[in-house]
Amino acid sequence: MSVTTGDFRSKVTALSLLEKKQRHEPITCLTAYDYPTARLVDEAGIDMILVGDSLGMVVLGYENTLPVTMQEMLHHTRAVRRAVKHAFLVADMPFASYHVGTRDTLRNAARFVKEAGAEAVKLEGGEKRSRIVERLVDAEIPVVGHIGLTPQSLHAMGGYKVQGKTLNAVEQLMRDAIALERAGACCIVLEGIPREVAAMITRELEVPTIGIGAGPECDGQVLVFHDLLGLTFSPAAKFVRRYADVGATISGAVLAYKEDVKSGAFPSEAESYHLPKDTQAALADIAERKHALR
Repeated sequence: MSVTTGDFRSKVTALSLLEKKQRHEPITCLTAYDYPTARLVDEAGIDMILVGDSLGMVVLGYENTLPVTMQEMLHHTRAVRRAVKHAFLVADMPFASYHVGTRDTLRNAARFVKEAGAEAVKLEGGEKRSRIVERLVDAEIPVVGHIGLTPQSLHAMGGYKVQGKTLNAVEQLMRDAIALERAGACCIVLEGIPREVAAMITRELEVPTIGIGAGPECDGQVLVFHDLLGLTFSPAAKFVRRYADVGATISGAVLAYKEDVKSGAFPSEAESYHLPKDTQAALADIAERKHALR
């Protein structure tokens, strides 16, 4: 009996991610928001799957991530959980779910683990989030930090802008990263910061860094699944590399289907079901007798 090598892949954990950093082995991460995409990503051997609040923009059609709710995040995380066997599963805590009191933040984070099957939660912010990160870790909830361009701070930052361009800003990012590590974060996402700054932070930290628009020196990289495949409708950010244009493929398939239906080419004879011959004969006999009585 043949068995695929995938059957022997070990489960990725926070500890194995740390070991990857120590071995200088790159960490791969992608977002996923539903069962089929999560299954494809997991079976490809990606190390981390992030159920990002980016789903608000690429799946739900919101203008930004701010409207995303706890219920939406839990719903999508549960769907992804059903598909994931090997990857380390992380769920974003949406805006206003951890900006509240400690008690409510702990309850919200626990729901991702208990109800949705996440193995870690991700929240945005550095030093100012370090105390809540420490409390979550004390409650046995692994935490992924996120600093630099933090989309939930869109209005405070004045838009989606690269962070860490000045000396003071670089120093703050370093303080943020160190504070998150000391608080117990198992890894830290670095988004939208200069390559040189990300490299400095990565060298300084013992925990892995996951970059998105932060250059190649991070311990790992993450992209939004829909960006990777050309399934978004807005111009791609500078750091996005599109590996396929699935959007064009889908559009072409839908147009071809529409034309086949309009022309009568779909469904074909081969795509149709038929009555058994004896039933067809009986119906024909009934039709003949009805016709004869008229």
